[in-house]
Amino acid sequence: MLRTLLCTAFAFAAASVATAETVTLRVLGQPAGSGLIQQQKEQPFFESLAQTSGLDIQVEYLPIDVAGIPDTDGMRVLRSGLFDIVSIRGSQVSRDEPTILGLDLVGLNPTFADGKTNTAAFLPTVDKAIQAKFNAKLLGVWPAGPQVIFCKPEVNSLADLNNKKVRVGDQSAAAFVAQFGAVGVPLPFGEVQQSLARGVVDCAITGPSSANSGGWPEVTTTVLPLALQLAMNGYAINLNKWNSLPPEVQQGLATAISGLNADIWDYSEELYSDAMRCNTGATPCEHGTSYALKAAPVSDADLATVKKALIETSLPTWVKQCNAVNPTCEADWQASVGAGL
Repeated sequence: MLRTLLCTAFAFAAASVATAETVTLRVLGQPAGSGLIQQQKEQPFFESLAQTSGLDIQVEYLPIDVAGIPDTDGMRVLRSGLFDIVSIRGSQVSRDEPTILGLDLVGLNPTFADGKTNTAAFLPTVDKAIQAKFNAKLLGVWPAGPQVIFCKPEVNSLADLNNKKVRVGDQSAAAFVAQFGAVGVPLPFGEVQQSLARGVVDCAITGPSSANSGGWPEVTTTVLPLALQLAMNGYAINLNKWNSLPPEVQQGLATAISGLNADIWDYSEELYSDAMRCNTGATPCEHGTSYALKAAPVSDADLATVKKALIETSLPTWVKQCNAVNPTCEADWQASVGAGL
């Protein structure tokens, strides 16, 4: 009997030690309703991370809208330690940390290639800022895709935004639409479809794939496919959690998430073209629901306006906001991103 009890106690102790060695990671993800990047890439990645990486970890993954947390609170959640890793939504959290917006000002990233170059240049500055203010380490960023304009009333150019209420993701976009007489209205993604249906807003800005997943074409008539931003999102981990991880887990986790970021960059570009076809009833439509939106023609004048927006509108607006909380913000941007323009 004594031998049995001792064996049982030893087995229990060994199991307790093994359990203690297993790292638990609480991950707050993108909204479940935001589209295929969350559904096909992010959630499967984290739910299978232990198996695919070989790390001794247990991942608890929850989309931010399912958790009932506003997507504007991502950085605060990181600082609080409520979740260990947060899939941050760049535009939304820029209200708390405007340095992030320097990755993706209106007019800065007209192509995916531009986005890769500019984000790589400014990423160290963003990481430094969020480490200091939010006790979090940046693990890389990725684009949701070119942000275009969906409207309930028919529009044919940027000038038609006059007197319209436009859902925007950040102050850079709000300043941009304001020059056409529009009012920028910040709204969480999950509230936009109903807001368009009820006339709370007339137009809204997002990527074609997210709009398709969110049912925006059901309550709009027109899409103006003029790329304003790439909508940079990414992953950050609470520094207390990061510092507590064994070196091999740190390295394995960083490598795995870097691979996810690279995968999403490619997938985002694929989704953009397909979703534009889906939203306008063209074929092939492989990843979304087919709708019949009118695609307004993009004029040379509107293209030129977006290009000029960086210097004339979005950069001055952002610099004023960012320098107020990060005195070296403008200088850091000009020395990195600005030097390459």
